[in-house]
Formats: sequence, C-alpha cells, structure tokens
Amino acid sequence: MESKRILLVATPQRLFAIDMSKLKINNYESPKFEVLPLPLFNMLNLAEKDFPFGMGFFVRDSKLYMVGGGKPRPRESPQLFPRQPRATGHDESFGDRGLSPYVYISDLSNLITCGLDLRKHHTPMLAAKPIPIVEEIEGKIYVLSGTPWQSECLLPVPTFEVYDPSIEQWKPLPEPPFHEERWPSSQIYKVIYHSVVGTTIYVLALSDLDYSDYYYSYNVNEGNWKLVGKSEDELPIPYPFTPLCVGKFVPAYNDIFIYIQFDCVYAAMIPSNDKSSPTRYQHLDEVDGDLLNRDVPSINGVVVELGEHEMCIMQPGITDSEHDKLGPCCSILYMTTFRVEKLHHDNDVEDIRTPFLSITCLSKGFYDIDAWGPEAPHICSAFFHQSKKPSESNPYEEKIGEPKSI
Repeated sequence: MESKRILLVATPQRLFAIDMSKLKINNYESPKFEVLPLPLFNMLNLAEKDFPFGMGFFVRDSKLYMVGGGKPRPRESPQLFPRQPRATGHDESFGDRGLSPYVYISDLSNLITCGLDLRKHHTPMLAAKPIPIVEEIEGKIYVLSGTPWQSECLLPVPTFEVYDPSIEQWKPLPEPPFHEERWPSSQIYKVIYHSVVGTTIYVLALSDLDYSDYYYSYNVNEGNWKLVGKSEDELPIPYPFTPLCVGKFVPAYNDIFIYIQFDCVYAAMIPSNDKSSPTRYQHLDEVDGDLLNRDVPSINGVVVELGEHEMCIMQPGITDSEHDKLGPCCSILYMTTFRVEKLHHDNDVEDIRTPFLSITCLSKGFYDIDAWGPEAPHICSAFFHQSKKPSESNPYEEKIGEPKSI
C-alpha cells in the first residue's frame, strides 16, 4: 500500500481533505493567469450534516477531534450565522442554549476508504464552548471559550478546561479574567488572537469598555491567569511568538520559526542559548511574492508542518470589487509548499541582515474556493496527514475540474 499525502483544512462550516499530489508550481507572470480548482480528495459540509457550526479542531494519534461550536435555528442559513450574529439565533433545543459541549471524532486511518466519518465521543466537555480555542500542551488538550457571535449570549461555565486523553476525563480550570465578568447584556471582552509558547498560553482580548487591547497569559504548570500588559512590547517573548503572528517551528531546526504577519511570510532565527543575541529575520519573498504582487489581501493564514524540512502556508482572501486581474469579489486561496534549509550556522555571520535560509518552493498557486460556498474564507485549523492508500480506486475521490482563467 502506498501512502497518500493529505492536508486537512477546517473552516467554521466545512472540512476539506486536499490531495497534495495535485499541487504544482504555477506561473503568474502574465496579466491573465489560471486560478486552479482546489484539488479536493474529500469534503464534508458540517452544517448540512447537522453538526455544530464553528467547532475547534485538533489531531491526536491519527484521530481528528472536533469540539464545541453552536447550532443555528432550524431552517436558518448557516452561512449567515457568523455574519449576522444579532439577526441569527441559536437552536436552544440543542446542547446548552444552542451551544455545543460535544466532542466528535473521526479515525483518519480510514480516511481513504471511509471518507470523513464523524461520530460523537462518549465524553463531552464539562460546558459548551462557542468558537473555542484548542491547543495541545504536554499531551493534554486545553479548550477555551472564544467570543460568541451573539453579544447577549452568557457563556456557560467553566469557560476553560483541560482533557487528559490517558484517563479520558475533563477538568475545569481557573476562569480567565476576560470571561469572569461577562454579563448577559454586555460583551465586555472579545477574544481576538492567541498563541502558545512552551507551556504558556497568551491571549489578546479587546475590551468593549475602553476599546483597549489586553494581553493575558496562562502557564499550565502554575495554573493561574496573569495580566501581562496592554502592548505586545510588554510580553516576555519574541515578537513572532505573540498572538499577532501565526507560525510554526521547522521540525528539523529548533530555532527556525516560519510565521505570517498580515500578508507577509517571514522566518525568524531565535537565539536558543545566548539570550543576548538578537533574533534574526528573513522575508520569504519566494513564498509570498505572487500574493503580494497580485494585491490580494488575505483574511487570515495558517502555517503547517509537512515534514522535517517541508512547510506549507495557506492564505485565503477575497478580492475587492475593482480588482483588475482576478475579477470582482473572487474568493481564492493562495497556497505554497516549500523546503527550508539553513545556509549558515548562526555564529558564522555577523551581519544580522544576511539571509540564513535557502527556500525551495515545491508548489505554489492561487486556487478557486467556490466549493466553500457563501461563507467567508476563514481557516480555523489545518493539519497534515499521511494516509495509507489502497491499491484499488477510491470511490470517495472527487473529480478535479478544469482550471479556469481569470
């Protein structure tokens, strides 16, 4: 049995399995260029299958877990749920006032033969979690309630809990300060971004009272929340690790961090031993050049580890109404896979502006994401999975359409 490289991509409403063997390098030098169909191996519309909307995701031991979320009212368009929160209500007959405490699981080892088959796990969370933040730290799964779409929605307690897979139990954790004082009629804090550094979770919350940003931290070993400050400059971590950036370490190197800041992709060489050494930065023009040249602002992006030296970035976006090359209001996904190699040892070069990485693009292109439907092209999570491929043809594999020119 040969293996099949699959990229799982989760949005609030859909779960995609992208066939990575169909990715290639596309040339975008001409004024008109091809926007390829997203090469889907499988796709599951969660709302159509009666699953919650806006779940959190994590992968462990070849199993995909999906937690929390909310359920729209019956016959209410799920696509409107995150866009018109005040006009669209929850189905209060489901879960806790329409919010989900449930956990769903899919065995990825059967992905090729059985597709994306989700089943309810026998151990739900202690409380429902809308738009949850989900992170694995030291073998345990931490789940924090996000900001509900409806501001008058009172969050179920506990808003923060941890799951221990070894004993299959959930445990409540201290309430975060930005959720402690939530009232039914006032959304005091909005959880904007988060990041994880070692055993510490950092959260950026926006206050509706003074419209200021507040940074909080929670160390899983110390077990308490702290107010760190009102600026990223007050955080005791390098800037690429702050909640304002999204990134991953290259598995082959414990000091090379690939991250997205706004629409740009950078690499940071983080000093591992000598704390007095400056962090070095390199803009990865080979990776994001086509995106910047085409002037397509991305909504959000993700960075995914594909192997020891191989990485992937995905940046979805929507063109404006007057875009002259891509067409008006076109939803696209810019996706690149690339190999990372060090050029120098970090002590060999004195000038911190000298490039320290060699980047080789393996695939690069703009992809049509019409399959996402009318929902905004927002990526919640993405995971790489290498699955065993049966020798016979796969009945679940979708046909890839012809590329279209824009």
